[in-house]
Amino acid sequence: MKKEIIIAGFGGQGVLSMGKILAYSGLMEDKEVTWMPAYGPEQRGGTANVTVIISEEKISSPILNAYDVVIALNQQSLDKFECKVKPGGILIYDNYGIHHAPTRTDINVYNVAAMDASLEMQNSKSYNMIILGALLKVCPVVTLESVLLGLKKSLPERHHHLIPMNEQAILKGMELIK
Repeated sequence: MKKEIIIAGFGGQGVLSMGKILAYSGLMEDKEVTWMPAYGPEQRGGTANVTVIISEEKISSPILNAYDVVIALNQQSLDKFECKVKPGGILIYDNYGIHHAPTRTDINVYNVAAMDASLEMQNSKSYNMIILGALLKVCPVVTLESVLLGLKKSLPERHHHLIPMNEQAILKGMELIK
């Protein structure tokens, strides 16, 4: 099992954090992992993406031209990466801020109302964890238990009290997938 994933959006949406948590989660399960972030100098508000590969076997290269899973959190990312989903692959997006919905019919497309759910939870910082929960529902590349360990590893200790809220957000994201 090897999953090649790209998460793309604006800086500040938790794109890189989501990728880091996924990577740590894979490591917790003794899988081979690559984590390759890419972002402009502006970070917050600029475009950002992260490629994560999680595999049972050695990974030959972190550079990819096509992905099993694309998570696009803004229109620019959707426009750039929709064509890079492998046929039969997965595209996850939140239509908040999306003006032109995906059009491909040879992939599995999931619209996750993560922004609405984060507002409902009264915590905008839960947005990326809701998206992560949706990913785990449609592509269980790692377990929820490993993600919680990955959160603990990636969050500074002073923020460990937020792990239960993050777990609720992940579970909410799983619920949003029909």
